[in-house]
Amino acid sequence: MERETITGMADRLSPLDVSFLYLEGARTPMHVGGLAVFLHPKGGFDYDSLASLIEKRISLVPRYRQKIKWVPGHLASPVWVDDSGFDLSYHVRRSALPRPGSDDQLRELVARVQSRPLDRNRPLWEMYLVEDLADDRFAIITKTHHALVDGISAIDISQVILDATRVPRDIPEDLWMPRPEPGAVALVVDAVTELVHRPTAVIDTARIGLADVRNVTSQIGSAVGGLLAAARIAARPAPMSPLNAIVGSQRRFSTARTDLDDYKKVRKEFDGTVNDVVLATVAGAIRGWLLSRGESVMPATSVRAMVPVSVRGDSESGQLGNRVSSYLVDLPVGEPNPVVRLSQVSYAMKAHKESGQSVGADALVALSGFAPPTLHAMGARAASSFTRRLFNVVVTNVPGPQFPLYAAGAKLLEMYPVVPLASGQALSIGLTSYDGGVYFGLNADRDAMYDADVFASLIEESLAELVEAAEGPRKRRR
Repeated sequence: MERETITGMADRLSPLDVSFLYLEGARTPMHVGGLAVFLHPKGGFDYDSLASLIEKRISLVPRYRQKIKWVPGHLASPVWVDDSGFDLSYHVRRSALPRPGSDDQLRELVARVQSRPLDRNRPLWEMYLVEDLADDRFAIITKTHHALVDGISAIDISQVILDATRVPRDIPEDLWMPRPEPGAVALVVDAVTELVHRPTAVIDTARIGLADVRNVTSQIGSAVGGLLAAARIAARPAPMSPLNAIVGSQRRFSTARTDLDDYKKVRKEFDGTVNDVVLATVAGAIRGWLLSRGESVMPATSVRAMVPVSVRGDSESGQLGNRVSSYLVDLPVGEPNPVVRLSQVSYAMKAHKESGQSVGADALVALSGFAPPTLHAMGARAASSFTRRLFNVVVTNVPGPQFPLYAAGAKLLEMYPVVPLASGQALSIGLTSYDGGVYFGLNADRDAMYDADVFASLIEESLAELVEAAEGPRKRRR
């Protein structure tokens, strides 16, 4: 009898991907999400429009028709297999808001959708069409598991439904036939064969999937060059902060809308980078939020942020791909002067880059087109490698295209990332620039961050402070 194997038929998950399955809990689902708001096109847009669009383009993301199959006895990492019962209508869902279809109602729906873990027996993604939004708008909410974003060539499905023009691009017809799922015998035989050829495979999987952050931290120096200073930062516990709390299973979602020109105006007046202005804005918002809660804020008070940033050089600007590196940055929330805060942030970020203090530069993502959803996932993956002992909050800042995008003729108006919470993290801050705007998505624990909306409003106030400071010297020069 010929031996049944799966070699060459299925892809095995990497140890890092498996770790997100092991570390996922009922209170900390490991999926990244997004909220996109669209204007209704003249021809209309409904559930059938979205389902048809995805059906035509899902071949561009073949992993989205695959599910995870575990190896009996956990002899090896699980494998990706075609879902023979793939049901698009399960993954693409519809919802509607009661009148008036306000933004507050939409954010509440996003929070409830993102609170629920994905079904591991199916492909690990969901998409919701939200109808009846005020002002002739509709929204699309997405959820994609971290295990689906493999760090090499992952593209989120929300990327492939978007076009640079109102006329959708043509996609070759896809005649998909799922391959048979391997049986238990094939899974075991393949795992044993791999174990014989590489006996450390199982140990590596267990170690990465279950290791404490102390093990990850101890490997920083050997894994990436030039990290002695970063290791010293990681050796110091993050400051005590209400941003760290026991996380429940329910979330709040808040948003803030700002203008990209404001960040550029501040950067031009005070030097630094747009990302520096973003972090100074966040620092000011955290300061105002702590004061609103009656927390003690001293001149030396700081909050440590895990900040994934792009480190692709100008010489690489014509190449595909985005190199993502992560920094631990102590934000000077005790400093009352917004300009001084910005100066301190710029100095810290410049020192990081000059000394090579990247904490996790293992993500070279081969992307084309619209990259922000995947890069937010990359940033969240980097943050998930550490515990609350090392940082207080995650801030992912991903530049997006500065021109309009469309889904089946519907113009994309706003886009907000939803970055998952790690254990002990009460708030994750994601932001994306798009078509002249900078859009903040605040994913928060429902109980610990009962005032998430206050925090969102303080982001806008903090930026306004910096803009006012930048405009002051100009007025005096006139």
